[in-house]
Amino acid sequence: MRGFRCSTVSVGVHTGAIDRRTALAATVCGLSLGLQGASAPSQTQQTPTGASEAAGGQVSSDRVPFILALNTGSIMGYKLDVPAQVDLAAEAGYGGIEFWLRDIERFVQSGGRLEDLRKRLEDANLVVVGGINFNAWAAEDDKQRQSALETFRRDMEWIAALGGKAIAAAPAGIFQPPPVDLGRVAERYRVLLELGRQFGVVPQLEIWGASANLRRVSEALFVAAEAGHPDAQILLDVFHMYKGGSSPEALRLIHGPCMTNFHLNDYPAQPERETIRDSHRVFPGDGVAPLAKIITSLWEIGFRGALSLELFNQEYWKKPPLEMAREGLEKMKKVVTEALATRQA
Repeated sequence: MRGFRCSTVSVGVHTGAIDRRTALAATVCGLSLGLQGASAPSQTQQTPTGASEAAGGQVSSDRVPFILALNTGSIMGYKLDVPAQVDLAAEAGYGGIEFWLRDIERFVQSGGRLEDLRKRLEDANLVVVGGINFNAWAAEDDKQRQSALETFRRDMEWIAALGGKAIAAAPAGIFQPPPVDLGRVAERYRVLLELGRQFGVVPQLEIWGASANLRRVSEALFVAAEAGHPDAQILLDVFHMYKGGSSPEALRLIHGPCMTNFHLNDYPAQPERETIRDSHRVFPGDGVAPLAKIITSLWEIGFRGALSLELFNQEYWKKPPLEMAREGLEKMKKVVTEALATRQA
């Protein structure tokens, strides 16, 4: 199989900084910011500025060339409602947030208004980098798949209403054995991509390392390429790449703008890969993952989207929420700046 490359559309030449909201909107596959002379989007605690240092000079500890986002699954143990999640992410200093759609569903069902939530996000200068759901869009059962598509339609509408451009398409419906024909999965993914076009929201093909299907980067690349759609994207995760047995070298085969988000985390040396679970994830830099290799590879392939912190470690939920969120952000910054500094050395 040949590697796939998304078509790109220029959005004008930028000679200065690119604000986070514009940067995210332009990193969907088919709308690339890979222009000569353009500065990478940056992440700061105060004011977004250019990050040209990452391309040549020194990389400052408070500037990194990616949006740093909080995946709200990382704070699920605190049982915060959606407005409180937004406030926490903003106070901790993140530039983006990746919602779990079940939380948005509860927000709407309790009378919350999406327009009010969007205003809260804008006031906090937070970008919605994506949404997480567990819809069985690729299931073999026709009725199950159709029901999932209807839920996806609702979820995409919600993400769009909040200013988001991407949503995860995980292998929830094909997690269990037996193996599924990936050609059929590609056909179903194309249907999902066409649905996304109605809302301007791109479904990102997500791998799960413990799944019987779509567990490896190579499988995601095959399905994305076979779908034959210009909007195809993949969503990778440090933990899932390790759990599924994918080498970081696989990143070299990807066109960076074909990813809007990348889930950043780490994992310990024990338990072994075969028995390690999501709950064993640790803060970036606190484990043994080859993060320097992964981060420099992302930079070199042209990825300029969001690094989203996704953890499920119950020990962390014993900390105060703000302390936990800030620690995650600081450790994300540290591994990114150290990785890019090593690349320049």
